[in-house]
Order: sequence, then structure tokens, then C-alpha cells
Amino acid sequence: MWYAIYTKPGKEDSIAYRLEGIGIEVMNPKIKFKKYRRNKLIEVIEPLFPSYLFASFEKEKYSHLITYTRGVRYIVGKGNPIVVYDEIINTIKEGMGDDNIVVIKPRRFEKGDRILIKDGPFRDFYGIFEKETRGTERVMILLEMIHYRLELDSCFLTKI
Repeated sequence: MWYAIYTKPGKEDSIAYRLEGIGIEVMNPKIKFKKYRRNKLIEVIEPLFPSYLFASFEKEKYSHLITYTRGVRYIVGKGNPIVVYDEIINTIKEGMGDDNIVVIKPRRFEKGDRILIKDGPFRDFYGIFEKETRGTERVMILLEMIHYRLELDSCFLTKI
């Protein structure tokens, strides 16, 4: 059976390593995305579910050991751990690559869609989607405020 484990922030990897070391199957899905930090566009890998892991184990045999593993706060459901259904686990696994990173499909916009820029130097500006450039990662938009064409990463846009 699969269970969710609530961890201290940032301890997901070390706990997964410890639990795998004693033979427990652990799923620690991550997500890769781009964001601005210090005026630079960088690629970041973070937990898909911060402070949570999924583990498959025998409740009676391993609950006590897992609960007292350094960095674990508790097994979700505490005294009576709640089972995470296989359908949920399988859906997450289907989206993951070999490196445990969940692949997010890029957003598709249609010509003329009104968009909002969510991040970067043009944050909170509105525009009109024109076309994709260089594959699906970069797009050309027309900024409404100053009627200026701009090329930027599609990950910063949301359709409104």
C-alpha cells in the first residue's frame, strides 16, 4: 500500500534516501521550470509536492520506523495512516521521466489570445499572443500598453 509522508521542509531527498536504504519503495516526484532570480532566467528543479513523499510499505511493520526517521513529521493520517490509491500513484508515475521529474506540457496559445505576463521584467503587463518562435518555448507577443512586439519564454504567460 502507498502512503503519504509529511516531512520537514527541504528534507524530502534525505528521507527518501534513508527509506530506500531499508528497502522501502519511495516516490519523490520533482518538477523543472524556469524562473527569474536576480534578473536572470534560470532552470529550477523543486519537489512537485513540497514537504511530501509517497512510500509503499507494510503499515504494521514500518510505521513506527518511518515516524521516527529524522526529518519526518508524520505519516498522513497519523494513528491511522491514509492509503493513497494506486490510480493516483500511477498517474503521477506516468508523467515522470527516469530522473523523477514530472514533464509539464507547454501551454498552447492561439493567435489573438489576450495574455498576462506572470514573471520577469515585464511582470503584470498584458499583451496579445502573435506566434511561437524557436519551437514552443519562446513566443512573440504584442504588449498592449506600448504597442511593442516582444519575444519571451512562454512559461511566463497565462491566458486571460
